[in-house]
Amino acid sequence: MAAASVAKLVFITSLLLFVFLTSSDSASLHNLSLRRQASILLSLKQAFEPPENSSLTSWNVSNYKSLCTWTGIKCDAKNTSILSLDISNYNISGYLSPAISDIHTLVNLSVSGNSLSCTFPVDIHKLVHLQFLNISNNQFNGSLNWQFSKLKELVVLDAYNNEFSGSLPLGVTDLSKLKHLDFGGNYFSGKIPPVYGSLENLDYLSLAGNNLVGYIPKQLGNLTNLNQLHLGYYNLFDGGIPAELGNLVNLDRLDLSSCGLKGPIPPELGNLNKLDTLFLQTNQLNGSIPPELANLTTLKSFDLSNNVLTGEIPVELFSGLKELTLLNLFLNKFHGEIPRVLAELPNLEVLKLWQNNFTGSIPSMLGQNGKLTEIDLSTNKLTGLVPKVLCFGRRLTILILLNNFLFGPLPEDLGRCDTLSRVRIGQNYLSGSIPNGFLYLPQLSLVELQNNYLTGQLEQQRSKLPTKLGQLNLANNRLSGSLPASIGNFSSLNILLLNGNRFIGDIPSDIGRLKNIFKLDMSRNNFSGQIPAEISNCLMLTYLDLSQNQLSGPIPDQIAQIHILNYLNISWNHLNQSLPKEIGLMKSLTSADFSHNNFSGLIPETGQYSVFNSTSFIGNPQLCGFYLSPCNDSATSPIRVDKQNNVNKSKVSGKYKLMFALGLLVCSLVFAALAIIKTRRVRKNSNTWKLTTFQKLEFGSNDILECLKENNIIGRGGAGIVYRGEMPNGENIAVKKLLGISKGSSHDNGLSAEIKTLGRIRHRNIVRLLAFCSNKETNLLVYEYLPNGSLGEVLHGKRGMYLLWDTRLKIGIEAAKGICYLHHDCSPLILHRDVKSNNILLNSDFEAHVADFGLAKFLQNSGTSECMSAIAGSYGYIAPEYAYTLKVDEKSDVYSFGVVLLELITGRRPVGDFGEDGMDIVQWTKIKTNWSKEGVVKILDERLKNVPVDEAMQVFFVAMLCVQDHSVERPTMREVVQMLAQAKQPNTFHLQ
Repeated sequence: MAAASVAKLVFITSLLLFVFLTSSDSASLHNLSLRRQASILLSLKQAFEPPENSSLTSWNVSNYKSLCTWTGIKCDAKNTSILSLDISNYNISGYLSPAISDIHTLVNLSVSGNSLSCTFPVDIHKLVHLQFLNISNNQFNGSLNWQFSKLKELVVLDAYNNEFSGSLPLGVTDLSKLKHLDFGGNYFSGKIPPVYGSLENLDYLSLAGNNLVGYIPKQLGNLTNLNQLHLGYYNLFDGGIPAELGNLVNLDRLDLSSCGLKGPIPPELGNLNKLDTLFLQTNQLNGSIPPELANLTTLKSFDLSNNVLTGEIPVELFSGLKELTLLNLFLNKFHGEIPRVLAELPNLEVLKLWQNNFTGSIPSMLGQNGKLTEIDLSTNKLTGLVPKVLCFGRRLTILILLNNFLFGPLPEDLGRCDTLSRVRIGQNYLSGSIPNGFLYLPQLSLVELQNNYLTGQLEQQRSKLPTKLGQLNLANNRLSGSLPASIGNFSSLNILLLNGNRFIGDIPSDIGRLKNIFKLDMSRNNFSGQIPAEISNCLMLTYLDLSQNQLSGPIPDQIAQIHILNYLNISWNHLNQSLPKEIGLMKSLTSADFSHNNFSGLIPETGQYSVFNSTSFIGNPQLCGFYLSPCNDSATSPIRVDKQNNVNKSKVSGKYKLMFALGLLVCSLVFAALAIIKTRRVRKNSNTWKLTTFQKLEFGSNDILECLKENNIIGRGGAGIVYRGEMPNGENIAVKKLLGISKGSSHDNGLSAEIKTLGRIRHRNIVRLLAFCSNKETNLLVYEYLPNGSLGEVLHGKRGMYLLWDTRLKIGIEAAKGICYLHHDCSPLILHRDVKSNNILLNSDFEAHVADFGLAKFLQNSGTSECMSAIAGSYGYIAPEYAYTLKVDEKSDVYSFGVVLLELITGRRPVGDFGEDGMDIVQWTKIKTNWSKEGVVKILDERLKNVPVDEAMQVFFVAMLCVQDHSVERPTMREVVQMLAQAKQPNTFHLQ
């Protein structure tokens, strides 16, 4: 019995020891596995460039046992293997290490929304369990020649918005479980493989935003499980919309916009009865709208804008589209009346039918559904009254009816539409008074009622403070009465145009409360009394026109306090006394007209008076001197004294000419000696230079410094001096020596960090920044050298004759793509701030590369004033809003690019080629063409021969959109690229 007990005890002890040893080995293996996986993650981290305080600080080998709690990591139920790695939107740059393929258990991998670059690891096929792969919104490049056949479990492949190129990969057709495929926003070229029609499980397919050509394969009609299909934007297809797409009966979104499609809309699209969104805008579709689309009873967003569609809007079509919220038919050739059925759509929110040939009246019940937010029916031939119920639901924000034949009064209800933000109803035949309360609506930012027959007085509302109204245009109406003092309550006004009315009485002193106004036109009225001295409080004024009134008294001396005024017209009044000498001190004043008044005395001959046109003083019988009749001659006359002084000066000055010349020679020798000493000192201290490279370079800072010689200078500007240099390996570079940034500003203001951001930018149409070289005194940017110089030099120089139309259009599209990348695809987004033809450089094939982007911001940070031209832009390219906001945004870049397009069309410089002082290319173009794109033939560069008129009209149309006065009406650069692409047919880019 005792022996049995002992044996039992020994057995239990052995069993416990075995369990202990087994569990110890298991724990050891578990820890080993975690350590191995942790080391792989750390290999990934070493390839990243996360910002400071990154969330990846938890990725630390010291806590590898807590691997499954690391940021972005999810493990299996036993916490032994990584199943998911999600580090999306962590602002990480660098590259993705090939070590990622060693985490064999991965099911989910997402690195989207970062700035990862270089090629994507080709061994990704080793992750055989991978189901979800999202690498979108990065900068990965190269081709996608992966071994897709080994990724059998892949369900989602999202590579949107990268820099992949080459042909679309055929291997994806081996992914039998794939449901979501997004190759959009890359640089894939060639045709869509018809075999993509075999991916029968796909519910999402996007190939939009590439450089695809050819025909849309009819085989895509086999993808009957698709919910969404996106093929537009940047692609440029032949032919039209395949009728076979009508087989995709499960589609809820079809986007074929901006891809060059021609021909009619196939009636088979009427089979897509689950469709929620149909986008076919910005193509060349023709014919009428097929009535079969009436079957799309679930359709909410319908956009056919910017095509060449014709015919009337079919009533039977829209009778069934009860769910429609957005209808865009603008920029087509539709005619006939606007169907009353549109006013009966219960959910309609946005209706844009502008620039067609619609006639008849606007449906009287439009707006009765109470949901309308935006209406634009401008530039048609509409007649009748403005409907009374447009703002019935108190949701209307945008109302644009300009350039029609509307008559009658404005609805009184508009004065109670508190949501209204933008109203443009100019160029009609409206009569009656402005509705009470209308001008004082709280959200109004823009009101245009010019060129109508409006009457009555402006309402006085002392208690209301409309703080958002920036532009008010009431010009050329029949408004009367005095200007209410409450005009001063419009504190945000930038533009006030009251010219061509019948206003009377004094100009209220409250006008001086308009602190933000930059353009004020009160000409051609019956204002009387004196010019209020308080107008000098409008320190932002650049344009002031008080001409053709009944004003009297003197010009207030205080007007000289408006330091940025550049246009002043007070002609055809009854102003008197002498011309203030203070006006001569207004250096910004380039145009002034004092004619046809009662001024007397001597015209000052100092300052700006010497640059005014002689006609600026005519019609003042008692005014003398300068351009007019001489004043009474006497010994004490200032003119006599000045003449005597001039004689004495001429006698004395001759004695000093030789001494001056000798002195100048000595100074030149001294400066030359100092320059040589300084250059040697810089070279001697070159070991103090810090070189930051953004590419693999085969040269160093010493080689770069050798470029800084006077005979190497190839350009000068407000931003700096540009040198050309040849490196020891034969590579040519351009070195920009920044001006206005010195004495440590790169350290004080974060210049180095911001330039590193620019150094990571990779785009075919942006000049590559190779390196940044700096010391405590000087900053050098090293760029790739582009041998054909700038577009401005080539276009306006002697070589302009060699820049033919095809080349110009090609350059325009490429430059637009570069700026588009800065605006929409960079992280952070970058505003150029100085878009001009001289900042578009051309390589040996005349391919366009945008240069000098971002520098304006750095120069601004320096706190200096030497580089204001780079900050503010360049004369002739500056958007109108800059004059009163002193700020630029992406739409300011769009305006400047529009000027570049006009340069390409006309061959003229932005300013100086138009005879009349102050006229620029935009004003000249508008006058010559009367805003009609058919008028482009009147402004085409005479050196161009055999220009395709359709292409020229399209480029002109885009340019005129870009140079709209109101920034909100300009397109985005992404839209500019899309529209320019429509000007050129595929496979016709070539240099002649």
